[in-house]
Amino acid sequence: MWPFGPKREKSLGARGETLARRYLGRRGLKILARNYRCPRGEIDLIALDRSTRKKIGAETLVFVEVKTRTSDKYTDPESAVDTDKRRRIGRIAEYYLASRKTGEYHVRFDIVSVLVRDDEKPQIRHMLDAF
Repeated sequence: MWPFGPKREKSLGARGETLARRYLGRRGLKILARNYRCPRGEIDLIALDRSTRKKIGAETLVFVEVKTRTSDKYTDPESAVDTDKRRRIGRIAEYYLASRKTGEYHVRFDIVSVLVRDDEKPQIRHMLDAF
């Protein structure tokens, strides 16, 4: 059986998203949506960062793309969020914002990369305001 089939990829991605969600939660972000889907596509997580209220005068809605890999031998996971992916995420965010009363919120786009290697603790990198 091919070891890189859809089931393995899905379970790796799901594990990465779970690790990212817990990581963000420990840092005070409230997860509002997981795997948000709309006619414009899908985003892994949408979170609320209340800590920005004092800094910028508003809470921040954070659109988070999670990239999970088992190796960074050739490139880091966050490199997979290319220009086209960023554009799609922007359109998803526009749709989300237009369908809700979000005028008082600041908006930010983050990337969380999760590196899961056998028998090692997962490495998580959080790129704030990545694009």
